[in-house]
Amino acid sequence: MIIDLRSDTVTKPTPKMLQAMIAAPVGDDVLGDDPTVQALEQKICDLTEMEAAVFVPSGTMGNQIGIAALTNPGDSILVEDEAHILHYEVGALAVLNGLTIRSYETERGTPTPDLVRRKYLAPSLHTPGTTLLCLENTHNRHGGSIVSPHEHSELRQIANELGIKIHLDGARLWNAAAALNEPISQFTIHVDSVSLCLSKALGTPVGSVLAGTAEHIERARIWRKRLGGGMRQSGLLAATGLFAIEHQFPKLIQDHARAKQFSEFINANTQWSSPAPETNIVMLDLDRPATEIAEQCESKNLRAYPFGPQRMRFVFHHQITDEMLEEAGRRLIEISRT
Repeated sequence: MIIDLRSDTVTKPTPKMLQAMIAAPVGDDVLGDDPTVQALEQKICDLTEMEAAVFVPSGTMGNQIGIAALTNPGDSILVEDEAHILHYEVGALAVLNGLTIRSYETERGTPTPDLVRRKYLAPSLHTPGTTLLCLENTHNRHGGSIVSPHEHSELRQIANELGIKIHLDGARLWNAAAALNEPISQFTIHVDSVSLCLSKALGTPVGSVLAGTAEHIERARIWRKRLGGGMRQSGLLAATGLFAIEHQFPKLIQDHARAKQFSEFINANTQWSSPAPETNIVMLDLDRPATEIAEQCESKNLRAYPFGPQRMRFVFHHQITDEMLEEAGRRLIEISRT
């Protein structure tokens, strides 16, 4: 039995999800004719309490066109050191958007208002003025840590004081909302734009949705087209998003429970240490190179990613059962004793 905990993006469409794809009415979305895409975009507007939304092929595109529509080349933006948009989007902030990055370091991925104030650059003849604060919720490289609605509110206040916008990489915002039992809107009312992934957390094969003001999304649609993200009968994909929001979103708390159980099991039965997970991501601190442990895991059909010299990441998703959870723990115990 292969147990794949590399990411929540490794899931495969369920039979019912495939049925939703087949049954979806479609049209040419670039021409504005796809009713299923429109239904998905409206659903995201309802969940986020934002004016408009646009369906895109990936979270990277959602982030980059969202940021492009809020900034101008030469601006500086505030980004956390471990953010997805710095680590996993291949320099797009600079290559595509011509932005100056002012990075900041945090313990959990979330800046304090005071840190934002200190990193902010006022525009002048000599300095690239700061126009945007970028946040990530939940935060991947900080082990699925949550930015609470209260923290979002405090950051909104300092952003307003400084006259800057906020973009939220909400790829796994679904997990934050599920963990805190809060509506998505309680997070998004405090930001100017948000990119929500449909593959991470929810388990669809493809896609993200960017939401914001009507003006912002109109600009973002131009950027989507510019980058080749306009898709034709994409209602086939949007249908999986609508299905997942209805059927997978309510079950995310089960992934969190399994992640917690896995972390506790490892702490109790190995010499390794796993910080208590806040959502569906388990980090494991090791006593030897992570690449070595990853290879041993692979040899036992247990898949996980090295996430540092002596750290590994395990991500739980809806296709990991209780049986697989227990078996993954047993295999790790065997590896820890070699």
